[in-house]
Amino acid sequence: MQPGATGQDLSPNATLHREAPGARVRVFDPALCCSSGVCGPEPDAALIRFAADLDWLRSSGVPAQRHNLGQDPGPFAAEPLVRRRLGTRGMGCLPMVLVDGEVLTEGRYPTRAELEARLAEQARRTRGKDTATSGEVMP
Repeated sequence: MQPGATGQDLSPNATLHREAPGARVRVFDPALCCSSGVCGPEPDAALIRFAADLDWLRSSGVPAQRHNLGQDPGPFAAEPLVRRRLGTRGMGCLPMVLVDGEVLTEGRYPTRAELEARLAEQARRTRGKDTATSGEVMP
């Protein structure tokens, strides 16, 4: 049988989504003219890399939202954790990336490896909760 003949998506991205099915990523950017990193006279390599990593996450089926303080300030006020960190650290805490409401990074963008590691950790937690509530014994 050829890969994919079962109708399953066998790509690494599909595996990521299956392993962390409920994961959600939220990015709180400082005020930026654009999130791609290619605007202005000198492109920002970190923004370009991170934009590609978010595209990768989305193509994996992991919901990822991005909020720009200059264009979309409402979510900054509505998210208690972000609001508290802004109150204590000021703008130095941005960018802040949350995975399922927990801080992954603040003051910098995470690497793809950090995103993968946190999503794998979330998947282990989810599997542990599912196993604990199903009455099965965890290994």
